Amino acid sequence: MLRVLGKRGRITIPFEIRQKVGFEYNDVLSFTQSDNNTVVVKRETICDSNCPFYDEDLMDSEPISLTDFLDGLTDEEQKTALVHLSANWAAKQGGDHNV
Repeated sequence: MLRVLGKRGRITIPFEIRQKVGFEYNDVLSFTQSDNNTVVVKRETICDSNCPFYDEDLMDSEPISLTDFLDGLTDEEQKTALVHLSANWAAKQGGDHNV
């Protein structure tokens, strides 16, 4: 399968590949260069049952602040969150032609 990289550096992951790998809308994806011509795309988990704030017994308790939540993440989880939020912010800025 071939795809053409657009002038803004965008590309669509083919449906068949997204379906096989299980990528879904709003998944956080990381990109890692493994050699000069290869990039590995991986779905990342920002917070799961290993998250320091995940506790099924506390799900109905007082919510924590976003800052406290982010501070409780590992460095790698914080990096993933930053990339995700930055990409969302950039996409919104790209759609606003008044900026």
